[in-house]
Amino acid sequence: MARRSHTSPEKGKSMRTERRASKAKSGSNEPGRADTSLAYLPTREDILKFIEENPDRAGKRDIAKAFNLKGNARIHLKDILRDLTDEGELEKRSKKLSRPGSMPSIAVLDITGRDSDGGLMARPADWPTNGDVENKAPLVLIRRSREDKGPAVGIGDRIMAKIFRNSDNSGPRFTARVIKRLEHHENSVLGVLRQTEKGDWRLEPVDRKQPEVLIDKDQIGEAKAGDLVEVEVTRSKRFGPTRGKVSQVVGALDSEKALSMIAIHAHDIPHIFPESVLEQAEKCKPLELGKREDWRNIPLVTIDPADAKDHDDAVYAERDEDPNNLGGYIVYVAIADVAAYVASGSPMDREALRRGNSVYFPDRVVPMLPERISNNLCSLREGEDRPALAARMIFTAEGRKKSHTFHRVMMRSAAHLAYGQAQAAIDGAPDDVTAPIMESVLKPLWEAYFVMKRGRDNREPLELDLPEKKILLTPEGKVDKVIIPERLDAHKLIEECMIQANVSAAESLEQKKQPLIFRIHDSPSMAKQEGLREFLRSLNISLARGAELRPAQFNGILSQVKDSDHEELVNQVVLRSQSQAEYNPENIGHFGLNLHKYAHFTSPIRRYADLIVHRALIGSLHLGAGGITRDEEANLAEIAAEISQTERRAMLAERETVDRLIAHHLAGQIGDTFQGRVSGVTKAGLFVALATYGADGFIPISTLGYEYYLYDEANHSVAGERSGKGYRLGDIVDVKLIEALPVAGALRFEMVSEPRPLPSTTKSFHKSKRSGRMSRGKSGPSAAFPRSRKRGR
Repeated sequence: MARRSHTSPEKGKSMRTERRASKAKSGSNEPGRADTSLAYLPTREDILKFIEENPDRAGKRDIAKAFNLKGNARIHLKDILRDLTDEGELEKRSKKLSRPGSMPSIAVLDITGRDSDGGLMARPADWPTNGDVENKAPLVLIRRSREDKGPAVGIGDRIMAKIFRNSDNSGPRFTARVIKRLEHHENSVLGVLRQTEKGDWRLEPVDRKQPEVLIDKDQIGEAKAGDLVEVEVTRSKRFGPTRGKVSQVVGALDSEKALSMIAIHAHDIPHIFPESVLEQAEKCKPLELGKREDWRNIPLVTIDPADAKDHDDAVYAERDEDPNNLGGYIVYVAIADVAAYVASGSPMDREALRRGNSVYFPDRVVPMLPERISNNLCSLREGEDRPALAARMIFTAEGRKKSHTFHRVMMRSAAHLAYGQAQAAIDGAPDDVTAPIMESVLKPLWEAYFVMKRGRDNREPLELDLPEKKILLTPEGKVDKVIIPERLDAHKLIEECMIQANVSAAESLEQKKQPLIFRIHDSPSMAKQEGLREFLRSLNISLARGAELRPAQFNGILSQVKDSDHEELVNQVVLRSQSQAEYNPENIGHFGLNLHKYAHFTSPIRRYADLIVHRALIGSLHLGAGGITRDEEANLAEIAAEISQTERRAMLAERETVDRLIAHHLAGQIGDTFQGRVSGVTKAGLFVALATYGADGFIPISTLGYEYYLYDEANHSVAGERSGKGYRLGDIVDVKLIEALPVAGALRFEMVSEPRPLPSTTKSFHKSKRSGRMSRGKSGPSAAFPRSRKRGR
């Protein structure tokens, strides 16, 4: 296939224009043969209008079908679409085209206020700005009528809504019809109780956007100054202070265990199970074998973190004795059969969907399902009978999956192992648990893993090297230390088994034409590709232009900087160029894993997406009761959007809690100097991640030095206008801690390291920007600084 990497967008557009003009003039691609397919061609305006009005049918095939284009007319359409994309008139999302700033047909919205006529106004809950502060989420008008039977909603609510483009071009570009209310912000405020010098009691809200609340002394209850409390607003007037009363004492702020409760309350994460849910869970009893296949003689084992409380996956492998598959292996993956206990539409099911997933904090877990289910009946405990949904997969010696089948079984875990324990046994140090199963279980598992690894290496998924830090707490809940857990083959073995089981689930359901929720990951957008390309150019690394990028090309870049000074920097920039994974009933594949069909199947205890996939498999493969319902099939788009949102909510809450824990831990070390790495560069200043703790702190641009500093987005740097020296993403620097705010999870630093010369491309950029995109502004300790943050995974 010819490569277009050496053709500029401008030249390519010119060539396409000439080709279309030639076709239109001759009416044919072949001598003596007229091409009637070009007789009626849509204009650019026709295409743009169709895409705006039909966001659900905006793929190339959909557009061609809508305009009845065939033959050479499809080539004409492809050229126009490429021109519109190059010009920024269209952008690619998944496999569909859309206008920049457009919205999907179903979205999660936050209701933020009312318009002059009293209508409710909302904005998308998750809107990608790509670092552009001017790229604000669009306003959406909520459509209501007397016949509307949707739920009652108000300001502060989060809703799932059907999006429509406003046809009369008056008011907001989009309107929406409420499908369901996802969250309802109760009339309460979370914050820290303070007493003023005058003796007045006030609440300092965790959310800085909320006003302080005045609390009468007789409304304090047993709360004390410094406590983290929840306050019920009793009176809120347009003028005058807001008043309230303490409804709950979350805990003393000097207890780090209270910090995770800030995130739970701030993000409205459901953490208390309704009585109806707990009652249903308590009524559940262990299941009998019944019509299930009996797999209790297969020595499946669970391999999890040492501190795991629930075990939802077990594995086993054996050599394939088929003479036609020499060197091949059979891999068994058994997953807890949650669908056997959680029926569609039941109280437990509704609460699980509301939560979307479990949320993991350093000091606690907010589970998706009650403990009776997650830690007992569905946990694959050693030596106990448990129902499971299992995949049996056969691999060739080259790591290619030949076939797979799914089974509803009763299993009995032969052993519960920790990652380090299993790895130690393979490395020659078995213990009393692993020694008896070395030959029968562990060695065949590792042999099967190395077979599957050959297939993975041939597939070439994206291989980013960004180790995640883990906070270890003391028994009292205080920060002990931050470690980077060693990445073992035991981790990779379980990961590859789970990936292959997920692929098998997606393949089986697609083969049965069964609607499901896929785990999708789009390729990087053209804008992010171009930004990455410009950055790599400053390191003398080339990235093909115009080509359809694959993970292998990114891996090639990463291998070039392996063990160099730029390794972590390039890994971070490549990560930020990637799209965000999500759940969607429309499949576009998974770019990062380089897989065409992928669905989450292996963690139904902690992810609702997996429970839906289990039900789809049970129903389509006729594996008994608990299959997917018609209502669920009809609402897959809404479910996918909702659980994608709860996943992002959980990730944000988890990161913010880590930031608060670190800020609390460092509050007593103001003035100390730390080593860190520049982890983010913005127009406002620098984010620096501490080498010891991993938490980010902020350095306002105003405090960097006594000259104007200019921001170079492409090269992720800031540099002095006169000297050309500055700081860049990935630089190792020394910083002094100036301020720590545990409630906000924010750290503010002062730069200690001197600025350094930057690459020539960056210097050229700053010479061309003498007008200054960023100035020094006011300096001093009162300078405002954004909330500390961690980058997404």
